Order: sequence, then C-alpha cells, then structure tokens
Amino acid sequence: MRLVTFQQGSRPALGAVAGDAVVDLQAAYAAQLQDDPNAAQIAAVRIPSTMTAFIAGLEPSWQAAEQALAHGTPSYPLADVKLLAPLVPPIILNSGQNYWDHRDEKPPVEQHDPEFFLKAPLGVIGPDDPVILDPVVTGKLDYEVELGVVIGKPGRHIPPEQALEHVFGYTVANDVTARDRQAVPHPEGGFEYRLGPGKNFDTCAPIGPWIVTRDEIDDPQSLGLRTYVNGELRQSNTTAKMIWDVATLVSFFSDFYTLQPGVLIETGTPGGTAWATDPDIGGKPYERGDVKRAGYLQPGDVVTVEIDGIGSLTNPIVSPKTGG
Repeated sequence: MRLVTFQQGSRPALGAVAGDAVVDLQAAYAAQLQDDPNAAQIAAVRIPSTMTAFIAGLEPSWQAAEQALAHGTPSYPLADVKLLAPLVPPIILNSGQNYWDHRDEKPPVEQHDPEFFLKAPLGVIGPDDPVILDPVVTGKLDYEVELGVVIGKPGRHIPPEQALEHVFGYTVANDVTARDRQAVPHPEGGFEYRLGPGKNFDTCAPIGPWIVTRDEIDDPQSLGLRTYVNGELRQSNTTAKMIWDVATLVSFFSDFYTLQPGVLIETGTPGGTAWATDPDIGGKPYERGDVKRAGYLQPGDVVTVEIDGIGSLTNPIVSPKTGG
C-alpha cells in the first residue's frame, strides 16, 4: 500500500494511492460503516487523523485502511490533490558516510561504526514544496538522495535479524545540506565536521511522495536510487552498495533510543554530490561516465530524487522571501 498525507481544499487527510487516484481513508471508512450492515460491530475502530498516529495504531489502523480502500470512495485524481510530506516524524535519525563512493569524494574520515546525527522535524517539507536557499545559512546548498525507513513497531536493542520486523515502510528523502556549515576548514589543517548547523535549517528535509509499506518491498538492499538536477543525472547507485544495511542501522539506532512508531531513519547518500566539485572543503572530483559532475544548487534549479519501487520526490530551489 502507498500511504499519503494530502490536501483537498483546506483539509489535510490520510489517503491510499490506488492507480491514479487517492482514496480518502477516513471518509471512505465512514462511508463503508454506513453501507455495512455489521457497522455497529466494527465502528469502535477509527482511522487516526495523522500518519504517526496511524502507524502507532498499526493493526487496527491497517484493518480499517484495508476496508476503506476496498470501499474506494470518496477518491480524487492524484493529479488534483496536493501531496504533503507523508509524515512529520518525531525525529529523523541519520547515518552518513554509508556508501564508499561518497566517502571517496570527500575528506577521509576514520569511521568504524555508522555515523550518527539528527535532523529536527522543523525542516520537513513535502513534494513540490520549495527548498529555500537562504544566504544567511549557506552559499553551498547540496542534495543527497537517501532511502528513508519508517519505524512501525517500537523496540530497544533490536537484533539485526529481527530489525526489519520493526519497519513500517519506506519513503524517499533528500538530505539537503549546507556544506559550508558542515565542513569547516581548521586553522591547523583538515576540516571540522559540524553536522548540527550543516543539516538543520528550514526546508532541509524533503520527504515523500508517500510511504510504501514494508510488504511491497521484497528487499530494501536492491533498490536503485538517483538524483536529477534540471533533468541532469547527478547521483546513481543502489542500496546494495550500502556499507551498513537497513537492518544493521535499525539495530544500531535502537541501542541508543527505544525506537517509536513514526521515527524516520535516513540511511546515507551515494557519491555524486556537489561536494566533490569543491576542493575548498576537501572535495575530490573523480570521473564517472554515468553522472554529470556539477556544482551547488542555485535558485531556479529543480531537484528530483527517486528510488526504485518507491517513487520520486521533486522540489524547486528558491530564494527567501524578503520582508515579513
């Protein structure tokens, strides 16, 4: 099932994508209750109003959603609704430096465990929402296509062999980064990594276009992922090339936090970022025949990140509004 948060008119709602349409799950379930002669027996189940609450109420929510999807109406053409970020997670847990070709294009770092940093949900935006290139924040705005893993079942100290049982589904993420905030030249040589300001600012966390539930993805380690800027291919790799796979990352983060429903794990980006073109902060360009090597994002650019089996997420780059 592909689950969305969408807006039709002024009302945000949860939906499921069926072909080229979006079924309004709450409204369809209410309609199904009216039509079903056994409605009184199932009316105690309700579809929550937010995706995080839906995920937390997993089994009853899932049963109600399946009934609503089977009813099928009301629904709207997918092209006629505004897709929002499918969820606003309570926190985003990130693991960087998780593809060798990305490590090859940046200053060397000894990293024997998954890199661990956080993104605040304040930066979350959805499909077609603008990414703001604010010169107060950065002059070096970069893209990073990443597989997003949505937690469904809570757990702590989860063994890797059980980790995928805690996954609700997958989405596409763009870990937008302020490179000049992330990598700062040190007076004595080398660079300091400052992942707090480099990764956290308004519109830094596009997510979408939907969540594909775990049962739809046979193997999260066999998904192609790509980035296009103005139609040019900038990143191209596969999750098979992750250094630490999804199960390992879920297990790793669960050693620090009791993972809760709706938590989003972003699993790192492959090579092809604009960082590689920037020797001032240690970028190391190398030739690849399949991707275009180019610089940082500029106002007017359009970025699309996509993952096979999930979908594509597009966001324009804009200058900040003045005043206000």
